[in-house]
Amino acid sequence: MALSVGSKAPDFTLKSKTANGLRDISLSANSGKKNTVLLFFPLAFTGVCTLEMCDVSAGLNGYSDLDAEVIAVSVDSPFAQEAWALKENIGITLASDLNKTTAKNYDVLLDDLAGIGSASARAAFVIDKSGVIQYAEQTPTPKDLPDFDAVKAKLAALRS
Repeated sequence: MALSVGSKAPDFTLKSKTANGLRDISLSANSGKKNTVLLFFPLAFTGVCTLEMCDVSAGLNGYSDLDAEVIAVSVDSPFAQEAWALKENIGITLASDLNKTTAKNYDVLLDDLAGIGSASARAAFVIDKSGVIQYAEQTPTPKDLPDFDAVKAKLAALRS
């Protein structure tokens, strides 16, 4: 089960592939500056994950208007994530948890996804500027999407 509300969010440093090469993505980079929406998704190039990331990308301004950065994490390599993002026009930051440490630290690693090995569960966290989890949701199955209305409501409450 995912880490609970009120817990200190584990910091991480993951790789993201951009046109300029690999860059480090860390939770601590937002410390004191902005809230973070951390999305875990099972695998790139799959139907539900593509739908989720395309929908979030389409509404990205709504998150920045709520003073939040969205970071999406999967166990795919940064190179696979980049190819997927280019193919599907995904505009959010994708971070590679290839060694699965971050998914383990957030307690959202599925031991076996459809017989192909371990992967991230689908989960959403809202982490405030001080690094505390304010919203945590792991969906019942990887086919279910997080409650993005609740995510946005929590971000709005953090602004007031």
